[in-house]
Amino acid sequence: MALKDYMAASDSPIVEKMRDAGAVVLARTNMPDLGLRINAESSLYGPTHNPWKHGYTAGGSSGGEAAAIASGMSPIGLGNDIGGSLRNPAYCCGITSIKPSRGRVAQGNPSAVFEMALNSQIMLADGVLARHVRDVRLGLEVVMGAHRGDPQTIDAPLEGRPAAKRVALVAEPLGGETDDDVAEGVRRAGRALEAAGYEVEEVEPPLLFDAYFAWTELMLTSLTVSMPRLAPLIGEGGQRFLELTSIEFPAATGASMALMHENRYRVARAWREFFTTYPLIVGPTWTQPPFEHGYDIRDAESAMKVVELFRFVLPANLLGLPAVCVPTGVANGLPTGAQIIGDLFREDLCLNAAEAVEHSLGVLTPIDPRP
Repeated sequence: MALKDYMAASDSPIVEKMRDAGAVVLARTNMPDLGLRINAESSLYGPTHNPWKHGYTAGGSSGGEAAAIASGMSPIGLGNDIGGSLRNPAYCCGITSIKPSRGRVAQGNPSAVFEMALNSQIMLADGVLARHVRDVRLGLEVVMGAHRGDPQTIDAPLEGRPAAKRVALVAEPLGGETDDDVAEGVRRAGRALEAAGYEVEEVEPPLLFDAYFAWTELMLTSLTVSMPRLAPLIGEGGQRFLELTSIEFPAATGASMALMHENRYRVARAWREFFTTYPLIVGPTWTQPPFEHGYDIRDAESAMKVVELFRFVLPANLLGLPAVCVPTGVANGLPTGAQIIGDLFREDLCLNAAEAVEHSLGVLTPIDPRP
């Protein structure tokens, strides 16, 4: 609400690149205040409803974008992701998306008043959503690459060297409950990949709980620093979600920050080793179906259940890894899906596997406008 009349003075790098490629910008879509909620409910415009089931979340933070794409309003869209915000809504709405590797796609807000916070420098990535994997690939090819506005971006080819077609399938990840239909959706992806010639084994990546904890510590430590200037810009629902999900950490010190980053490096080293055996990890995006509006702020128990359900998106943010979300079916009127995670700058492997799943299981969204 506080920024309702604020207009950006210029395009961000990702929008600039889309325009240069001939894209027509249609609109900015609904999202939660400052992106700090995984339900796309804005204090200015209200909630975005799931196009599959009215009254249910479209995910967030890029929920408006995913709902618009799923319902045929546009063929492709943009978003960013620090805790699943490209993958959460793609899963909820039955479309596909990619969170690229750290440094693959230029970030930056030319109108920003403050410099990018530490958690965003390490864990945030801009990416693409669409109904078809081929369109996500095309969009990534357009927006990737170094840009003057982002000192962390590099030019790197999309295609990497050949890798073994081996998949670690994680249908029910450590750290909480997983709905049976969600787990079956992941296993459907595994069967589709087996049929396409991949070797699939149910095995969990290392240090998974450590990855969850390190993401949480880095996110909350950085938010604590930023919150005094962010709080006046967040509506009542967003404030309540943050209050209900707050975890008390000791005040950050130089020593605690150093240990946090040492732990992050330890997890990254273990995952790099794991990728030498299993170049792809396939698991859920959320471990529960999309929830009804208001569930995430009903009480402390429901809010923490929401935090639990998106736990498996967090390692890709912590480690800067690419991850593709692809739909796998429908259960009880709502989409199911799988998340495909690869090593740094191996978006090509993730997209290839997602295309194999899509080829086997089909595209869910019924509306596909033609020019």
